[in-house]
Amino acid sequence: MSRYTDIKFVLISPKELKIPEYLKKDILEKNNIEYYETNDIEEYMQNLDILYMTRVQKERFFNEDDYIRLKDYYILNKQKLEKAKEDLCIMHPLPRVNEISIDVDDDNRACYFKQAKYGKYIRMALILKLLEIN
Repeated sequence: MSRYTDIKFVLISPKELKIPEYLKKDILEKNNIEYYETNDIEEYMQNLDILYMTRVQKERFFNEDDYIRLKDYYILNKQKLEKAKEDLCIMHPLPRVNEISIDVDDDNRACYFKQAKYGKYIRMALILKLLEIN
C-alpha cells in the first residue's frame, strides 16, 4: 500500500494490539503516509473506503486473561455501519469467529465472500503455474 499516493490509514485496535512503532516509523512515516490510531471502530467509520477486519487472535497473547478480556472488543454489526459510506468494502480473511455479525452478510458492502472466492482462483492459478500447467 505504501506505493500508492494519497492514501490514509486508520489503525483500529485496543492498546494491547497496536501496530508496532517500527512499522509506523519505517513504513508509514518514512513514506509520508497519513495515519490515525484509535481504539473506537465507530470513530472514523464515516471516512472509511475499506474496512479490513480480522479476529482478535489468541496466539498473539502471552496471557489468556488478556485474550478473554479483548476477544469481543470489536464486533461489527448493522448498527455500527449506519454512518458508513454506501460504497464501503468490508473485507475479512475468513473464517470469522464472531467479529462480524451475520446480519452484515447480506449488506452490499460485505465483500469477504467475494474476497474468499477470488482468493481461491488466485491459489488455483498459482498451483497451475508451479506445476507448469498452462
